[in-house]
Amino acid sequence: MVGKQRSTTWLFVTLVAMSGCATVDPRPDYERVGQHITDATGRERVYRPEDDALVAEIVAGLLQDGITADEGVEICLLNNPGLQAAFMDVGMARADVVQAGLFSNPFLGISAGFPDGGGLANLEASVAHNIAELWQIPIRTRAAERSLDAAVLDLARMTTEVAANAKAAYYVAVGADERLRIAQENRDIAKNLLELAEMRQTAGAANELDVNLSRSIAVNAEIEVQRARLAAADARRALATVWGLTGDANALALTDPLPTEFPETPDAESLVQLAKTWRLDIRTATKAVSAAEVRLEQQHALVFPTVEISLDMERGDRSSQGGRDFLADAARASIASGGLTAPDIQPRSERRGEKGQDVILGPGLGIELPIFDQNQAQIAKAQYAVQQARKTLDALDRAVTQEVRGAVDRAMTAWRLLRIYRDQSIPLAQSNLDLSREAYRAGRASFLSVLESQRFFLETRRGYVEASQSAATMIPELERMIGLPFTRLATEAEHVESGSPQDSRVNQRDVEN
Repeated sequence: MVGKQRSTTWLFVTLVAMSGCATVDPRPDYERVGQHITDATGRERVYRPEDDALVAEIVAGLLQDGITADEGVEICLLNNPGLQAAFMDVGMARADVVQAGLFSNPFLGISAGFPDGGGLANLEASVAHNIAELWQIPIRTRAAERSLDAAVLDLARMTTEVAANAKAAYYVAVGADERLRIAQENRDIAKNLLELAEMRQTAGAANELDVNLSRSIAVNAEIEVQRARLAAADARRALATVWGLTGDANALALTDPLPTEFPETPDAESLVQLAKTWRLDIRTATKAVSAAEVRLEQQHALVFPTVEISLDMERGDRSSQGGRDFLADAARASIASGGLTAPDIQPRSERRGEKGQDVILGPGLGIELPIFDQNQAQIAKAQYAVQQARKTLDALDRAVTQEVRGAVDRAMTAWRLLRIYRDQSIPLAQSNLDLSREAYRAGRASFLSVLESQRFFLETRRGYVEASQSAATMIPELERMIGLPFTRLATEAEHVESGSPQDSRVNQRDVEN
């Protein structure tokens, strides 16, 4: 009995020791998030909760001496408060993993029964623990770890999308500044035309209608300047918001212009294969399938949800004997024996034997029998969840194909339009405007031809800026669609075409994580 008591005691001591070592440390998970973000954006510095005190200093350094588009992405990755809040999801997922690995607390039960005549109470005590957790905890922990993996990838996916939006917002702000500059130049052109019309009216070569039309154009140009100024200010405020800044957005010095040349882009089918390898949402969905499969295994293990082992103790009651009248006992003994006789004295060991054993100690076992509830419903629910996760992954895999093809088509179209504006429309519009103004000044052309040439010139310049901005935003759009920085697309596409197992390397790293 002593051996059984010691074994049971050591079991509970071991369980307590294992539970007492549990700590929640999500820093390795944050490192995993950071690596995924670096792969997708090319930026090394990423926010980590333990570096909160350094963020303000780093951001202040990046804001000095002008801000490039890549530096803007870095500011976003460090300082966006929404992203900082999302990092806590990974910390909570890590806490779930720790919780999944903990044994439940043992149960202590004590009861006492008091005899009617007084004396020592009957005591019953039991310390019980559910040992079914010995085979449930590993499965439960794996399920929590798969959910943690999905949380890591989902946070990285969301972060890279915000980074792509930050780069797009940068080019939108630069484009808005460029439209404001062009609107101001158009206003100057309209004023010059008004001055030319007034000069010709003074010389008797133009009428009041020409002057009024020129003045109308100048007024409209001023209206466009005010609209462009507000649009530029709004674009900068939107950029400051995604960067997590509260200062004056108009003071931000954006140094990168809208790009006018774009590198060669791999063909659409190569990019589709890259997207299926590197896109974080696909990898998240893959982890979700794995997590659902482990949860199904967990539900099968819950058919016997409770198997309790206990250490039970019982001490029998002991009634009070009350006081003893030795004189009366001696008189009764003397009468019975016919002479003076002392009363009987019963030893304590004999009295204890008559009352029974004082303490009973031993192990106990309790099992919840799965007679009515065999966890069928939860098992079926988990099976449906596995099928749902697989269908979701398949739907995403199919959608990615068309999404990437569409993004490549939009990018190529935007870049072709930009080249047409730059190489054909702008030079033609500028030439028409110059020729018409010279002809009007010399009296060889009507005022209406000058107005038409100027209208075409202004519309062409606005279209050129819009095409430049659209072409520039296609870069972060492709990065978001494929899950890689633009500078790596050509290199990784070569690996795909040559059959290099890049996807195996990525998947192996996910497994190791």
